[in-house]
Amino acid sequence: MKHNSLIFTLFFVIVSQIACATSPVSQLLERIDKGASRKFVLELDDSGGLDYFELSTDRSGKIRVRGNNNVSLATGVNWYLKYYANIHLSWNCMKVALPERLPAVTQSERHVTDIAHRYYLNYCTLSYSMAFWDWQRWEQEIDWMALHGINLCLDTVGSDVVWRNVLMKLGYTRAEVEDFVAGPAFQAWWLMGNIQAWGGPNSDAWYDRQLQLQRRIMKRMKELDINPCLPGYSGMVPNDAAKRLGLDVSDPGLWCDYRRPAFLLPTDKRFSEIASLYYGEQKRLFGVAQYYSMDPFHEGGSVEGVDLNAAGSAIMREMKRVNPDAVWVAQGWQSCPHPKMIEGLRHGDLLVLDLWSECMPQWGCENSGWYRKDGYGGHDWAYCMLLNYGGNVGLYGKMRHVEESYYEARASRFASSLKGVGLTMEGIENNPVMYELLSELPWREQSFDIDRWLESYVRMRYGDMQARYGEAVFQKTLEAWRLLARSVYGCPREVVQQGCHESILCARPSLDVTQVSTWSGMTDYYNYEDVVSAARLLLEVAEATEPCDNFRYDMVDVVRQAIAEQARRDYRRVVQAYRLRDEAMLEHATGRFLEILDSQERLLSSMPQFMLGPWLQRAKSAATNDAESRHYEWNARVQITTWGGRAASETGGLHDYAHKEWSGMLRDVYRPRWEVFFSSLRANLAANRGRCVLPQLGQADYYAMDEAWTKAHACYPCEPQGDAVEYARKAFDDVFGK
Repeated sequence: MKHNSLIFTLFFVIVSQIACATSPVSQLLERIDKGASRKFVLELDDSGGLDYFELSTDRSGKIRVRGNNNVSLATGVNWYLKYYANIHLSWNCMKVALPERLPAVTQSERHVTDIAHRYYLNYCTLSYSMAFWDWQRWEQEIDWMALHGINLCLDTVGSDVVWRNVLMKLGYTRAEVEDFVAGPAFQAWWLMGNIQAWGGPNSDAWYDRQLQLQRRIMKRMKELDINPCLPGYSGMVPNDAAKRLGLDVSDPGLWCDYRRPAFLLPTDKRFSEIASLYYGEQKRLFGVAQYYSMDPFHEGGSVEGVDLNAAGSAIMREMKRVNPDAVWVAQGWQSCPHPKMIEGLRHGDLLVLDLWSECMPQWGCENSGWYRKDGYGGHDWAYCMLLNYGGNVGLYGKMRHVEESYYEARASRFASSLKGVGLTMEGIENNPVMYELLSELPWREQSFDIDRWLESYVRMRYGDMQARYGEAVFQKTLEAWRLLARSVYGCPREVVQQGCHESILCARPSLDVTQVSTWSGMTDYYNYEDVVSAARLLLEVAEATEPCDNFRYDMVDVVRQAIAEQARRDYRRVVQAYRLRDEAMLEHATGRFLEILDSQERLLSSMPQFMLGPWLQRAKSAATNDAESRHYEWNARVQITTWGGRAASETGGLHDYAHKEWSGMLRDVYRPRWEVFFSSLRANLAANRGRCVLPQLGQADYYAMDEAWTKAHACYPCEPQGDAVEYARKAFDDVFGK
């Protein structure tokens, strides 16, 4: 009997170990560091209740993580790595060698959250950052999501396949489909109903690629208990649908000089038919979802002639037909969702993402420019941080305000319907500190000291610097971050601007440049000397240590920001020299400005995350032939320069919306602009010597310059061109002196 009992016990242990080794979170650990899963004991408790994770150490010295689902387990693993092992997994570094023996959890730690939805992505992210991702890059991102507690993710990959098939079933030819579906780098705005066709056509190989990619994405998300949020059907149809299909539609008007797709009126007898076609095809290809994203009339779409109440009811009705338990996820942005559209919907069936909570909350916060007295009418909502626009490069954040305003929302009269937290940036792979902060909020029951949190962030981000290099090195690093926290990351509550303090090096030149993109709304809310001092401190530390990947990334980013700040001041000297008609001063000032630009170009060539090459290479790698490669490269180049054709770029204001302060862009896009501008300044002074008033300075055709670059095919390196520390020191010394 004892013999049988021993056999059973051994069998149970072996089965448990095999199950642990093959669990999704164990596999995630193996992708971080081969053999890492053997250092953890993962215990899945599927008894229900609120999401939670527990950390402890078992008798064998392994780290025990217990949680109620795989996302909770992964969040617990990440919490342990950050706060016990001083390991920070971020976009710039998702692989790391774990210590042979992990630090013990001396006292069991438990975190519980009543925030049911931890949402991820903006439609724009899927184009500005993810347009050409392959499975390897998506796999890494899904790991990042799980580690950061994300359990609901917008997933639009393969939506073009669904629409192609639906339109062909409605009688459209394959060629006519391409007059509707947007190209790879512009599908976000097509799916939001802003544009159609721009960036296309798409090849059959592209559709096949996206179909297979989406199936792998959804499979992995579901393995890790992340709910994919698929685009639902909200009435979008091609512009010619009234004539071609005899449908009763409204015209939502223009978006940045693009004609929007038409809106199928809910009273049309074929609304249900087309919605059923859409959901049926989506189900056949990818299955049924629990969450569907829909944003009709996004960003100013005209609702003239539309019964909004009927439209909301029709959209909800068709979604519920495919899944009675489904939830409509809507972006709270500008006037959307229109109150009339959602007032008749049942509570619990709608989740509104308060997309820009850190600047323009709509959930009921009274000191907001987008104030809604009744919030979202009792519907569930999520506190979201937008932070980044266009995937622009730059340090920025409202660190203290984000923490404070989240807990203010939790204590407000709208707290009972606060069901989510969301990361809704337009572009990722920047400002990791802000996303780390927001992703922790659901797991912290009470408000906390941001200064103490920042100190812990420095420890997790760079490892135990005190033990390795001494207290002085750690204190210098911490002081650098304190300077950043009170400057670029200390944007005040009342300041509303679209993302980072844009680099003037990327701007279209003129005599009154204040920002790069049309809607930036930049404000000088901090002392730029703080950024320069932070850069200097990080460089001093770099010379005294062996910087880790995280440190090198941050050091380059901070030095880049400092140089961009100085360039803005040197630009003002150029303008001053011109207005004083001082030709010698102008020659010196313009030369100095270009030297700063060249220093920035060289600095950024030392880090792949700040290089143009990887962006273009990823686009070309999605191709199966030369024609596709050229087309995808054109998509990638257009998105980060003109964005659209001349009308959309100039009249619509889209040029440079997605500008990138990258090596390669500085040299071949931004420098030629400034050279032309400086030449015109010098020529104008020379031609008008002795005159009382300088004539109006002519404007170069910057669109034509950028468009020529979008059609070129020069290759750019993907690997670092030198040592980051060496290049950062050289660039800093060149700009600020030794």
